[in-house]
Amino acid sequence: MAWLSLLLFLPWFCVMGALYWWFPRQPRSRRRRLFDTAMLVLALVASIGFMLWGYQVGAAEVPEGLWKQILAVLYAYGGFLAVMVLALLA
Repeated sequence: MAWLSLLLFLPWFCVMGALYWWFPRQPRSRRRRLFDTAMLVLALVASIGFMLWGYQVGAAEVPEGLWKQILAVLYAYGGFLAVMVLALLA
C-alpha cells in the first residue's frame, strides 16, 4: 500500500520533471543534460525513500485508516521538491 502514493503522484512528478527539463536555459551542453538527468533520477529515488519513511511513520502513529498513505504522499512530495529546488539553485 505504500507504493499507492507514488502511483498517484507519478503523473504530477512527470509534469514537474518535464517543466524542469524544458525550462529555458540555453545553451544546454552535454554536461548540463547529464546533470539534469541525474537530478531527476535523484529526485525520484529521494521521493521513493521519503515515501517509504512516511508510510512507516504513519503506520507507527495510527495503524488504521488513511493516515499512512497521506503521510507517505506528503513525505514523497517533499523529497521530490527538495531535490528539484536544490537542482534549480545549482
